[in-house]
Order: sequence, then C-alpha cells, then structure tokens
Amino acid sequence: MNILNAPDAEKSVFWYNTLMHRKNRKKIHSVTLREQIKQAPLLFALYVILRISVILVMIAQIMNRDWHNVMLCVLTLVLFTVPSFIEKNWHIDIPSTLEVIILLFIYSAEISGEIRSYYINIPGWDTVLHTITGFLSAAIGFSLVDIINRNERTKLYLSPLYVAIGAFCFSMTIGVLWEFFEFSMDWFFGLDMQKDTIINTINTVVLDPTRSNKVVTITGITSTAVNGVDLGINGYLDIGLIDTMKDLFVTLIGALVFSFIGFFYVKNRGEGKFAKRFIPTMKHVEKEEGKEE
Repeated sequence: MNILNAPDAEKSVFWYNTLMHRKNRKKIHSVTLREQIKQAPLLFALYVILRISVILVMIAQIMNRDWHNVMLCVLTLVLFTVPSFIEKNWHIDIPSTLEVIILLFIYSAEISGEIRSYYINIPGWDTVLHTITGFLSAAIGFSLVDIINRNERTKLYLSPLYVAIGAFCFSMTIGVLWEFFEFSMDWFFGLDMQKDTIINTINTVVLDPTRSNKVVTITGITSTAVNGVDLGINGYLDIGLIDTMKDLFVTLIGALVFSFIGFFYVKNRGEGKFAKRFIPTMKHVEKEEGKEE
C-alpha cells in the first residue's frame, strides 16, 4: 500500500502502529538494572563476586608492580562486559547458563590460569579450558547459522546436518586461529603460550648421519643439557607441538559433542532443553509484544 495516497484514516492508523511498534521495541530492549537482577539473580551475584575478586587481584599486582598482570586484570574486566554489550547493542539473547560459563571461563583463563599459574601447577587445567572452548565455540557457531536459517528474509533453509557441520567447522576455525595467535606471541614476543612438554622419546631425521631421511629414535631420555648446562629436567623438551595438537584435539571433542547435540535440537526444532541453555538467539520483538498483550 502506498501510504501517501491512502485515506487520512488509514494514514492515522499506519503512523499510530508505527509509533507504538517503536515504543514497544524501545521498551523491550531498555531493560533496567533492577529487572536484570530480578531475572537472573545468581548471574548478577556471580558477576559482582568475580569483578570484586579481579579488582582485589589487580590491587595486589599494582602493589607488586607487576604491570603485565595488571593489564591482564584490566583485560579480564573488559571481557566481563562483552556478553551484556552484545545483548544490549545487537539484540541477542544469551542464555544465563552460557553467560555463567563464559564469565567463569574468562576468570579461569586469565586470573587463575595466568596470574595464579594454574596452567603450570594444575595438570589438565589448559586441556579442560580448551575442551570448553570447543564446546562453546560450536554453540556460538551453531547459533549464527541457525539465526540465518530461521530468518524469513534470507529465504534460506539448511538441513540439521549442514547446520551441525557449520557449527563444528566454526569451532575448529576458532581453535586453529587461537593456536596461530599463541605461536605468534611466542615467536615474536618471546612468550611461552604454547607450553613445553617433557618427553622421554624422540623420533627425528635430523640426527640421521646418512642424510637419507631415515628416522632416528632415541628412547629413555632422562636429562637434557644445553651448552653443557644440565636443565634439571627428567627428559627432553618438546617446545609447543604436543601442546598445540592436544589443544586442537580436545577442541575437536568439545565441538563434536555440541554439534551432535545441536543436530537433534534443529531436527526437533528447539525441543531440546539442554541445548537451549547454550544457544544465543535473536530477541524477537513480535513475540515479546505478544507476551505483553
């Protein structure tokens, strides 16, 4: 209908409906802090506790003049705001369960892992976090594909299997890019994000005296010396390869698990209660207006 050529009564109805739609939309997306606390009190309490903990750690690091750790604390506080920023500005609804895991993951990686050295002192800490990363990345990738798939304006329908494969590939891509980042930081800035692994056996063609690409195996390595100085370790150092491949492998496991769950979620069109706890969705104004009516 051309509103310019419509009768005055129809024009009035059109502009009234447009105004009310905008008013309701603004009302839906302008949720007050009190309403947020009421909707998810445990999430808000966790958010406050974690922020206070980070601030206390940051104060301690300032007193120790460890500026690297101070910057990690600042980064953690910034990352804590990302979920709420996405919800507010992109109109995406992040389930409380997913948001709790994200907050705990950030704290575990930056504060516990880096500053409190859990990566070194607690075996498997890095492995657990990378497994969770694969799971969460698949959930996010799944959500991105599913939102497009369910959008009527895109005129696109992807099968549940294709959506699951897309989520899996998205998760693995995130995992690979992160390993690229770790390698770059180690190579260019002299860090050790790709943690070393002590091994007792090596297989290499470099030590082949015939230079004919034959594998030389050395077993039972109990010590390593560099420039005549014993490093005091009970084996040989693998500088990052094993750590990288292990991280990618557990990322694959996490991605496979959620992709499997997501497949049945799409196939049954949203009936899986477990999957809903991890899948961000678009905030549908029309549905919210229907609820208010």
